[in-house]
Amino acid sequence: MGYWNSRGLRGNEFEEIINNTNDLYRQNELGLIQKIPTPITPVEIQKDTGRISLAYFNAKSTVDYIGVIQGVPICFDAKETSEKNLPLQNIHEHQIKFMEDFEKQGGLAFILVYFKFFNRYFYMSIDTLIHFWNRAKKGGRKSIKFDEFDPSFEVFPDKNGIVIHYIKVIAKVLEKN
Repeated sequence: MGYWNSRGLRGNEFEEIINNTNDLYRQNELGLIQKIPTPITPVEIQKDTGRISLAYFNAKSTVDYIGVIQGVPICFDAKETSEKNLPLQNIHEHQIKFMEDFEKQGGLAFILVYFKFFNRYFYMSIDTLIHFWNRAKKGGRKSIKFDEFDPSFEVFPDKNGIVIHYIKVIAKVLEKN
């Protein structure tokens, strides 16, 4: 069981953008993706607002989102960093294992990363993430530098107001496979 306090609000803005994108995908019948809540047990609740101010995690989370896009099962985690790199400590081994197992069942697993410093978004496949994860486990760099993200997998907004139109990158990935 883990401990939760204000850390649970990290990445809220990024997740809100993804949630809005997912709503637009659903409205346009492009996909159905849901945010997976992390189960918590509240310990302290603010009486005046009803907000949870202290809680414990009931279980380890797997990924932030799961669903289907155009018949392809997908799962992904959203990671935000204000640094010029993505610290691998923000990614947990059980998440990588879940994404690996998801792909073994024919799905597509990845992470979406928001570099706040650069105001840029990227898609990274689970295979590429595992490469960097293994590098760190062997004593190498414990983060992924911004420059190590493939520019061909940058996620851009579209003209219809979708801020993080990741379905375009998924289409590119599926074409390569």
